[in-house]
Amino acid sequence: MTPALPTGAAKTARVRSMFDAIAPRYDLLNRLMTFGMDQRWRRTTVRALGLAPGSLVLDLACGTGDLSVIARHDGYRVVGTDLSAGMLARRRHDGPVAQCDAAALGLAAASCDGVVSGYALRNFTDLAACLAEAARVLRPGGRIAVLEVATPANRWWRAGFHLWFDRAVPVLGGLLSDREAYHYLPRSTVYLPDDAALRQLFRDAGFAAVGRRLLYGGLSQLLTATRTGMPPSSSAGR
Repeated sequence: MTPALPTGAAKTARVRSMFDAIAPRYDLLNRLMTFGMDQRWRRTTVRALGLAPGSLVLDLACGTGDLSVIARHDGYRVVGTDLSAGMLARRRHDGPVAQCDAAALGLAAASCDGVVSGYALRNFTDLAACLAEAARVLRPGGRIAVLEVATPANRWWRAGFHLWFDRAVPVLGGLLSDREAYHYLPRSTVYLPDDAALRQLFRDAGFAAVGRRLLYGGLSQLLTATRTGMPPSSSAGR
């Protein structure tokens, strides 16, 4: 029997320990799992911000820093945060980072111009709280761009996706990294709300003009939004 996915504090602990364990081969597995397309999708994510050079961008759940590297190359100042110390230790840049939960960032309100995040929504224990916290640290008019997995609408694409992501990826992860972690990661997509519910979470958090773009037939999705007005109150970072 497949074990139930964790929730609450158990999920936070599981995610932290899992990413600590897979950090040494994380980038390699990402390239292999997506045939290198993840880098193109990450560049699209950063460019979706559309901010002026020199803007301060938060890379939320930054991991080893793929999005941070691209954002810095595009002329942004970048700060990264991640739950996993192991991932931060493997980062590929020397910019400022902090280990913290995405629901309690410890950054000042309205201190950032943009937020980017890659493949992290399903790993957040309290997604609504994390989106509200992202809104809190963004200035009014600030932009957020979030990259996450999706499911292709075309049945043939969808069948191939499930064969690769649900069957082949755990085997590949087991050979090169941590088999248990790469069994968990495909299953973790069940944490993601559907399109309508996810957009509503962004709006409830203090975002407007929430857009969704499917990438490469729906293998990934890009969500963008603009921070308007004042976000929901939070004691974090004050």
